[in-house]
Amino acid sequence: MPKHITIEPNDVFLVVDVQNDFCPGGLLPVPRGDEVVAPINLFARRFEHVVLTQDWHPPGHRSFASSHRGRRPYETIQMPYGTQTLWPDHCIQETHGARLRADLLVPQAELILRKGFRPHMDSYSAFFENDRKTPTGLAGYLRERGFNRVFLAGLAFDYCVRYSAEDAQRQGLTVAIIEDACRAIGVAGSMEAACRSFAERGINIFQASAIL
Repeated sequence: MPKHITIEPNDVFLVVDVQNDFCPGGLLPVPRGDEVVAPINLFARRFEHVVLTQDWHPPGHRSFASSHRGRRPYETIQMPYGTQTLWPDHCIQETHGARLRADLLVPQAELILRKGFRPHMDSYSAFFENDRKTPTGLAGYLRERGFNRVFLAGLAFDYCVRYSAEDAQRQGLTVAIIEDACRAIGVAGSMEAACRSFAERGINIFQASAIL
């Protein structure tokens, strides 16, 4: 792994789900999730190209524990597309919790990609729904724009950042995660699983200070 990397014109910064509900005081708070905002704002200044993602659930989404009688948040169930963690209701369309943080200052962002809007299917990755087959269109967008390296930051490291990074790599992109601009939620060993996955796949993890 190089000690330093330089931002190139065909690099893109993918900022994942920096929304009110994923920060302290929100409905699904990632511990210290608000701490990602300042490093993301600073790091984004180095990029000409930025994409933001936004969790965007309809009321009664099937990934919510409240949609399943007798189930509690953080339990898992089997859905037609596989194992699904049940979450507290969060990031419901047009609510304050679903909004991007007001202090997220990335005016040059060229795309805001909304995900998780299908009522019966969750979406962790910015590239595919949780059935691992239904595309969001992001891969095509990046391909047509000529991007070949993606840097990721945001919330949460062990879910939406993880699955977005893995899918970016599967799409042939070079991937780097900016660790100090992420925070993890930590559910049932999810942090350890994410780190193990990155190591097995050779996905590089950097500190923001390594970026020139």
